[in-house]
Amino acid sequence: MERLLSIHEISRRSGVAASALRFYEERGLIRSERSGAGHRRFPREVLRRIAFIVFAQRIGLSLDEVGAELAKLPAQRAPTGRDWSRLSRGWTSRIDERIAELERLKAGLTECIGCGCLSLGRCQFANPADRAARLGPGPRYWIGERPKS
Repeated sequence: MERLLSIHEISRRSGVAASALRFYEERGLIRSERSGAGHRRFPREVLRRIAFIVFAQRIGLSLDEVGAELAKLPAQRAPTGRDWSRLSRGWTSRIDERIAELERLKAGLTECIGCGCLSLGRCQFANPADRAARLGPGPRYWIGERPKS
């Protein structure tokens, strides 16, 4: 029989607070069994799901999106390497988009970002009369949009 781990053991090994683990369980992202005393006991493979949740959030997936991704995994058995590989294939473009966004952020920290503040001297040249506002809300140049000339 497989050894089940306590919430403390899962928290320590995953680096995720017990309160977050309970929240993930409430959302249906992970599962536990209850001991006779009502304590949560987790199968060891839940550690991979937790790592998936943490990194999926770091690349910008919402918990609803994470749940939809995890729902693609088999429910009746522990996911295999092939299952995880199939799931992660769709992430490549999302990660590439995030990398491009971070590169724009890094390059544009001291430049006009098209947010509408017009506080930098360069803004009058890069975003005269706040023309970036026509593209939508937020820092349009960081998002990767530029007005057509």
